[in-house]
Amino acid sequence: MSNAADRTRYLRIACALGGLAVVAGAFGAHGLKSRIDAVHLGYWHTAAQYQMYHALAMLAFAAGAMSGAAGRAGVWACRAWIAGVAIFSGTLYVMAVTDLRWLGAITPIGGVALIAGWGLAAISVGSRGGER
Repeated sequence: MSNAADRTRYLRIACALGGLAVVAGAFGAHGLKSRIDAVHLGYWHTAAQYQMYHALAMLAFAAGAMSGAAGRAGVWACRAWIAGVAIFSGTLYVMAVTDLRWLGAITPIGGVALIAGWGLAAISVGSRGGER
């Protein structure tokens, strides 16, 4: 990451995303289980699962980047993961509790952002001094 402020920001965001993933998972398991069908509950579960995966990835990446191993590509990796979680998980959460099926056409954009984050993370880790 390019500076301590970036690292701190992304560590905090990762923690918030992780905590919210736990809340979402618990809400799905206990609050929604009897209110929505299995297909919709599956959307909710997938959203919470991917949110947690990427919160943990960002947490580990930002914490590891404190050693100065990542640069601007690392910042963009975290930004891509945040956007990906917002779009991918966000559209699935909304689809789980509504009949807005057209959001299914937007969900893959979030998936692409998540994948892009992994690519940027790889670039960042492999870059000399982390600055790219």
